[in-house]
Amino acid sequence: MHLLAAALYAGLAVHLWRSRWRGPVLDQPVGGLKIGERGLLLVALAAHAVSLRMAIFDGDSMRFGFAIALSVMLWLAIALYWIESFYARMDGLQVIGLPAAAVAALLPALFAEAHVLANAGSVAFRLHFLMAMLAYSLFTLAALHALLMATAEKGLHRGRISPLLAGLPPLLTMEALLFRLIHVAFVLLTLTLISGVFFSETLFGKALTFNHKTLFAFLSWVIFAALLTGRHLRGWRGRLALRWTLAGFATLLLAYVGSRFVLEVILGR
Repeated sequence: MHLLAAALYAGLAVHLWRSRWRGPVLDQPVGGLKIGERGLLLVALAAHAVSLRMAIFDGDSMRFGFAIALSVMLWLAIALYWIESFYARMDGLQVIGLPAAAVAALLPALFAEAHVLANAGSVAFRLHFLMAMLAYSLFTLAALHALLMATAEKGLHRGRISPLLAGLPPLLTMEALLFRLIHVAFVLLTLTLISGVFFSETLFGKALTFNHKTLFAFLSWVIFAALLTGRHLRGWRGRLALRWTLAGFATLLLAYVGSRFVLEVILGR
C-alpha cells in the first residue's frame, strides 16, 4: 500500500506537470483540479491512509516513529489541501505537496523499525495523539503555504511571476488563509501541551520529563504565540510573518520528528 500511494501521488504530480506546469499551456492556466484529478488524489489519500493504519496499529499496540510521523503529517496536510481546494485555487501547493507526499508515503516502509507506544489503549492518550497529529499537520500545511507565498511575493517584487503561480488567489487572501490555519493549529498545539503537562502520568505512565523534545515543543508554542500576538497587536504580515511561520514549524519539527530520527536512525535505538 505504501508503494501504491507513492505511485499515485507521483503519477498525479507528473500528469499535472505535463498538462499544466510546462510549455505553452502555462500561458493559459486552467482552473483548479478536474473531477478525475480530484478522484485520483482521493484514491491516493485512501491508499496512504490504509498504509498508515497498517504501519501504526498492530493489534492492541501502536507503533510510531519519525517516518510514520512525517507520513501522517503529509497525509493530513494533503487531505486538508484537498478540502481547501474546493474553495480556493491552490495549484502551487501541488508542486511542493504531491512530490513530498510521495516520498512520505514510502518512509514507513523504508524505516520499518518504529517505537512501540505505551498506554495505546487509553482514550486520553489517543485524544492527545490525535490533537498532536492534527496540530503538526496544520502547521505543515501552513509551512508549505508560507513557502508558496514567499515564492509568489519574490516574483511580484521582481516584476515577473511564474504562470504556475498566476492562478493563485491574491496574496492578501492567501495570507488570511495562512493565519486561519495557524490559529486552529495553535489551539490544537496548546491543548496538546496542556494535556501532556497535566495528564502526563495518565497518558504516558510517568511524570513529565523536561528533555529536548519538551523544550522544542514549548519553544515552538512561544514562537507561534509571538507571531499571533504580533499579528493582532502590530499587524505583522508579509515576509516577517512568513519567517516566523517557518521558524516555528522548523522548531516544532525538531520536537518529535527530529528527536525520533536521531534515536532511530543515527543512534539505532
